[in-house]
Amino acid sequence: MDPAGRLLRALYSLALYLLLPVTVYHLIWRGFRQGAYFQRWNERYGVYDPAIRPCALWVHAVSVGEVNAAVPLVEALRRDRPDLRLLVTTITPTGSARVRALWGDRVEHVYLPYDLPGAVGRFLRHFRPRLALVMETELWPNLLFGCSDHGVPAYIVNARLSQRSLRGYQVLRPLLGRALRTLRAVLVQSPADGRRFVQLGASRAQVAVMGNLKFDIGVGDGWPTFAAAFRAHAGERPVWIAASTHPDEEATVLAIHRRLRARWPGLLLLWAPRHPERFKPVERLAVDAGWRVATRQLTHWPDRDDAVFVIDTLGELALFYGCAQVAFVGGSLQPVGGHNLLEPAAVGTAVVTGPHLHNFADIARQMQAAGALRVGRDADGVGGCIEALLADADARVAMAKAARALVEQGRGALARALAAVAPDLPRG
Repeated sequence: MDPAGRLLRALYSLALYLLLPVTVYHLIWRGFRQGAYFQRWNERYGVYDPAIRPCALWVHAVSVGEVNAAVPLVEALRRDRPDLRLLVTTITPTGSARVRALWGDRVEHVYLPYDLPGAVGRFLRHFRPRLALVMETELWPNLLFGCSDHGVPAYIVNARLSQRSLRGYQVLRPLLGRALRTLRAVLVQSPADGRRFVQLGASRAQVAVMGNLKFDIGVGDGWPTFAAAFRAHAGERPVWIAASTHPDEEATVLAIHRRLRARWPGLLLLWAPRHPERFKPVERLAVDAGWRVATRQLTHWPDRDDAVFVIDTLGELALFYGCAQVAFVGGSLQPVGGHNLLEPAAVGTAVVTGPHLHNFADIARQMQAAGALRVGRDADGVGGCIEALLADADARVAMAKAARALVEQGRGALARALAAVAPDLPRG
């Protein structure tokens, strides 16, 4: 690395070490909201159980959304190279729980440490990966430099970078540009993502458009049976789902449901908050609104008299999408940037969002162009879209047909990504 780069990296690392007490405060603060943050602190600082052996393949997925996106990649690696131990790291407890729910002990799993040089070095020395696949937008300079220093070929897979994120990274651009240029490749979702990575400092030769792995996620054969069991308990009545909602969207969900039940008194709301710490508060909000409320953990299924059913489990959202006629995908009525729009589309559920979709801009654009997505300009607009679709079965069928065609057309990112990383796959 050039002298200017070494200086920038040293200053960045010094700043992180000075902020080390803040990481402890952060873990404590998050722990009071979600108890799992009080656990496994050793992993946060790069200290791991000696019994966990080295792993040749390493996939990093920060949280639930990235873990779900990584499913086809991990499954393909497990299928094609069963001889190689595979490590999947996350940062959040919800991501950790999703990894365990998907693969149990069939993969190794730990938290990725903070981006401190010492912690990153301990992590790499402990696991000795021979290939690193980092999902989406995890741009940690010391992590990328550490892979280069330890001779680990590294890729960013399913890479995305919104214009908003690009602006946020500008302060670190001189350092991040150098870190990005240590990578084997940046496998981006779209040409626009590729241009932004080049603006951030990646070389044009490193960037390759692969498409979006989310198109390659299979919904499985079990969801029709699941939906039939759901209807046997809940009854044949209109159902909508509010999925991956954030706290500032909860009052809107309540208001929309109240408005819709005035027209359809038997309407059932399935409600899946984005974060587990909101499961109980959302349940209380629905009870305080005067409705009969059930939850997945408590009653397993809603019955015919329930007005709200809170999905307070992880890993079942895709199945519950198949139980609803219309889905509102949250994180879109506030500037979070939206969440996965393809999951409900893939099971034939009409999809509605708010206007904030910068994390899924390309998918949203394609779905809108195909007639597979309706976007409300604000909370009232979202409610109007949901109401219109609940009243129009033909429109829902047309949206479902368009969505399925789009999902099928978009497949192929997995094959392209596997071909791109194949030269660096360990030979066994």
